[in-house]
Amino acid sequence: MQFKHPEILYALFLLLIPIIVHLFQLRKFKKVDFTNVAFLKKAILQTRKSSQIKKWLVLATRLLLFTAIIMAFAQPFMSNSSHIDTKSETVIYLDNSFSMQAKGQQGELLKRAIQDIIANVPENKNISIFTNDDTFKNTSIKSIKNELLQLDYSANALPTKAALLKSNTLFEKNSNSIKNLVFISDFQKTEADFIPIVDSLTNLHLVKLQPVNTNNIAIDSVYISNINASTTDLTVTLKNTGVSIENLPVSLYNNDNLIAKTAVALDNIVQTRFSLPSNTAINGKIVIDDTSLEFDNTLYFNINDNQKINVLAINKTNDDFLKRIYTPDEFNYTETQIKQLDYNLISNQHLIILNELELIPNPLASTLKIFVSEGGSILIIPSNKIHLSSYNDLLRPFNLALNEAIQNEKFITTINYSHPLYNNGVFEKRVSNFQYPKANSYYPITSNMGSNALQFENGSPFLNTKDRVFLFSSALNEDYSNFKSSPLIVPTLYNIGKFSLKNPDLYYTIGNDNRFAIAAQLHQDDILSLVNNNINIIPRQQKFNKKVVVKTLETPIKSGIYTVKNKTQTLSRVSYNYNRKESDLTFFDLSKINGVTISNSVNDVFDTIKSDTKINALWKWFVIFALLLLIIEMLILKYFK
Repeated sequence: MQFKHPEILYALFLLLIPIIVHLFQLRKFKKVDFTNVAFLKKAILQTRKSSQIKKWLVLATRLLLFTAIIMAFAQPFMSNSSHIDTKSETVIYLDNSFSMQAKGQQGELLKRAIQDIIANVPENKNISIFTNDDTFKNTSIKSIKNELLQLDYSANALPTKAALLKSNTLFEKNSNSIKNLVFISDFQKTEADFIPIVDSLTNLHLVKLQPVNTNNIAIDSVYISNINASTTDLTVTLKNTGVSIENLPVSLYNNDNLIAKTAVALDNIVQTRFSLPSNTAINGKIVIDDTSLEFDNTLYFNINDNQKINVLAINKTNDDFLKRIYTPDEFNYTETQIKQLDYNLISNQHLIILNELELIPNPLASTLKIFVSEGGSILIIPSNKIHLSSYNDLLRPFNLALNEAIQNEKFITTINYSHPLYNNGVFEKRVSNFQYPKANSYYPITSNMGSNALQFENGSPFLNTKDRVFLFSSALNEDYSNFKSSPLIVPTLYNIGKFSLKNPDLYYTIGNDNRFAIAAQLHQDDILSLVNNNINIIPRQQKFNKKVVVKTLETPIKSGIYTVKNKTQTLSRVSYNYNRKESDLTFFDLSKINGVTISNSVNDVFDTIKSDTKINALWKWFVIFALLLLIIEMLILKYFK
């Protein structure tokens, strides 16, 4: 027990006065003559004894009465915390990721948590609240009530470490305050593990909100599985967590027009296929009906009109193999001899191939350096007899160099499956035993920070890539290599062509580092924008001579089909979808975490915080006790004989 005014307790010493008065009666007794008191002797003795008891009872009652009054004025109180005079801070992390759309016993988890926060935190109390994408620092519930009620779900869930680091920045630097950090989440298993680490001065309260139903169906992915002259096959992958579904409708829309519909039986994972007409632009949307989570019930995609890639081959040898790969449906392929080269053609290309030139003239080397700096790509296939210094003059700015030829047969045995040329579905699985292509001679490549896509058996590079420069170390004609006959030739050269102008994919995932190119020649002040209804975003972009590379990471935040515009001109369309990692409703077990308070109710946690710092005033009880003592004294004086 503590006192608000402890100095008043000195008045307790005044209680000695009534004790002295009662112990030392200063009155003098006056004798009164009476004729015969013999028969009154017994009654007199009994009266004196009763009077003595009454006197001590009155003394005790009065002492307690004055003590209660003094204690009431000193204003005693009690608290569960030893830091009564210490300031208390509360920071709340409110998880608004998509898994919080799940229904609890009182509705959606997020909406219910917001209502509980508003109900339990005093309106004018200073707190800080942060979500996955919003922060309200040193404010009050009264000030941000409307913002909380309108809070939407976020596609970017904060990892545990990031959330803890962010919470530390919201506490004041005063180390003497009591810090309460409240994590309100369903603690979904989207990370490898959940290991909260906080300092000893912070009280961590984990509020685990649990959905009543963990069943969920999600559209996981969409991809083109086959293309022919008349049709394009679109394969849709669906995933189910929970009970099996016998008949799930799956609808395909082009804009808002329903163009196909099917039904599937779904146990765990299932695929279904739609056939679409080839060479048709589609602003697609695949839709299912599931009552659990809503964000993964729709997946947007685009099949755009192909932006043809301009390829110029400067030949010294036969280029039939290039013509078979760079076909007119996807590429504008042009070939020329070095002597007939029109330098004005170079600026209009996306990819330039040097096909076994013996010498690279200085004007061509200078032009190609500018071409690469403006976003173009070059593919270099050396001749079996090259002018080494002219090649190295071209390669030097890219930190590449060719060395003297080695006349030694080597097999190409190593494929870098993680290389961008091969990691997009070229191989269904890693091949450990196939008929290796070979080269009879090669030029060892010196590369600084380059990447080897293909390697010889001795580890020397056969195909090295550095930014937008692709360099073979050997001639590809049949006299020096059988690479043209290898199955690797088609995906290698085809993807090199595709990489020179990376058209938008079917769709992109929000929150990933996405990039694509738009074939466009912008003026100096022109800027591309992504438009979706009332949303207008200016993404990061890099202008080149004949294309613009668009990069997105933190934006957009809303899924849908976005139009790529230059002012009012529509250049292309691109789709963005939410990450599907939150579709699996599995959660962490928090029971093994030590040193934290764990609850499944927002109300319980705030009750705990309040009780830890609550002051229980006791002065009212002492006033009541004084009144009772006063009544007791009056009863003693009136009725005790």
